[in-house]
Amino acid sequence: MVPSGHLAPAPPDAAANPAEIDTITLGDLAPDTAWRRPLLLDRDVIVLTTSGHGLAEVDFRALPCRPGTLLRIRPGQVLRCALPQLDATVVRWRPEALDGFDVDVDGVPGWVQLAGEDEDAIINEVSQLTVDASRHRDTRAARSLLRHQLSVLLLRLSMLPSGSGQPSRPEDETFRRLCREVERGYQDTRRVEDYADRLGCSVRTLTRACLAITGRSAKQVVDERVALQASRLLAATDEPIARIGRQLGFTEPTNFGRFFTREVGMSPGAFRAARERPASAPVVRPRPPVDARIDVHRA
Repeated sequence: MVPSGHLAPAPPDAAANPAEIDTITLGDLAPDTAWRRPLLLDRDVIVLTTSGHGLAEVDFRALPCRPGTLLRIRPGQVLRCALPQLDATVVRWRPEALDGFDVDVDGVPGWVQLAGEDEDAIINEVSQLTVDASRHRDTRAARSLLRHQLSVLLLRLSMLPSGSGQPSRPEDETFRRLCREVERGYQDTRRVEDYADRLGCSVRTLTRACLAITGRSAKQVVDERVALQASRLLAATDEPIARIGRQLGFTEPTNFGRFFTREVGMSPGAFRAARERPASAPVVRPRPPVDARIDVHRA
């Protein structure tokens, strides 16, 4: 076992051999040494800061990081960190790694500052997983071992106190159902009426739930999810702006431009140009879009 409270170094060649579960360093994850643009993640990731102080941008939200800070980032989200001010161990996994395990991945906080016994336990889990991912590869036993270790790590994280201090409200489940449906359908429709039909409720019910949870209407929640996806693609890819608009259901580039400018406060072209700013200068307005897969209480 790795001594409690100490992290084992990630293997330097881990990124060169993608696996179902692997560990790398934050520097290995960076798209370039300056991290000039956000990285669009293609699998689930946990980032555990090991040294330094700075900011990490997850979906354009600046999150403070120091030793013991843990980020949980989902596929499709974008990440950019301040290098070399920060160093971290990164745990990555593919969805099939948790097949057969009773783990609520959505219960893992998006941002948490570990402390005390929780910090020791989680650091130890990450360290042992890192060691075993390096020492034991390409065997059935190793695959099973890493799957169990990842499951234990995620279970520990899902058991951390949320810190929200808010009792459950009747609108919570309606809002969660809407977010799940928006996640499936935002590329096809932005009409709240369509989501109400799919969920078997009224537009008024959805709007009431969204206002109670976010302070915004259901239409704003849907539009902000579309704007978030547009922001991700504009910042992290070189896809033509018109093509991004078409992917999100806009048949005319001018309509996409007007929509994005209204939601984000700048044109798609200006937003894309701003991605070259340092990671400490977020490129979108402070009010973040509501993403169905972000834990708004913990992040």
